[in-house]
Amino acid sequence: MLASSTYHADDGAAYEQFLGRWTRRLAPPLLDFADFSAAGALLDVGTGTGSLAFAMAARWPGRNVLGIDTAAPYIAYARAQANGAQPDFATGDAAALRHDDASFAGVAAQLVLNFVPQPHRALAEMRRVTRPGGAVVAAVWDFRGGLVYQRLFWDTAAGVDPRAGSARDRLFSTPLALPDGLPRLFEHAGFNQIRRTSITIRMDYANFDDYWRPLLGGQGPVGTYVAGLSPDHLRRIEAAVEGAYCCGAPDGGRSLTATAWAVRGVVP
Repeated sequence: MLASSTYHADDGAAYEQFLGRWTRRLAPPLLDFADFSAAGALLDVGTGTGSLAFAMAARWPGRNVLGIDTAAPYIAYARAQANGAQPDFATGDAAALRHDDASFAGVAAQLVLNFVPQPHRALAEMRRVTRPGGAVVAAVWDFRGGLVYQRLFWDTAAGVDPRAGSARDRLFSTPLALPDGLPRLFEHAGFNQIRRTSITIRMDYANFDDYWRPLLGGQGPVGTYVAGLSPDHLRRIEAAVEGAYCCGAPDGGRSLTATAWAVRGVVP
């Protein structure tokens, strides 16, 4: 993420509960789609707490893997989870990568480009540091049509607080929230052999508390919105969201679908 990203990121453990546990599920199918070449260093841009970088290192044990993020607390958390030399983690700006041209065999960005103020700059940098013939892959959530846990929260909260509706609309109306948004970004960046797919995982919650508590951790747009609520507003929204979660049935486990758009391009 860029330093000026709209994504509030100050607690690695809180992010891990909020989203990191689910990005670990998204990482393997994203790497299947990436179809990186068999050798050479790999870069994970906007690594968060390291889900994709760890998946890269597990799949290709002998390769150099680097995960970067501007959020120092996330990088510190990822480093604490690492065993051995790989993967490596460092702070870094997606729009100003500190690497030479053609330094990597493949580059990936999982769930970050829609939070970068100038995603075209970040993608241009990803292309620059990838060697000719190498692949760049990116994924963003399908906020409008495929991200149940966020729609459940925002749509329900919007019925209680109009500010939630405004926050939802800002998040869901970005160009990259549309099916053609990410492919067009790759086209404008000059990639060859551009392919798009969608990847669906399931988010399995043990009960409403397992769903609700991570939303209060202060991470991302949800965390920013919740942190600004008065105690009374928070209680009202919690009650409404719990009703939506339970849907008239007893509290307990729920399995929610989460779909991401993914695009792969090859550097000329």
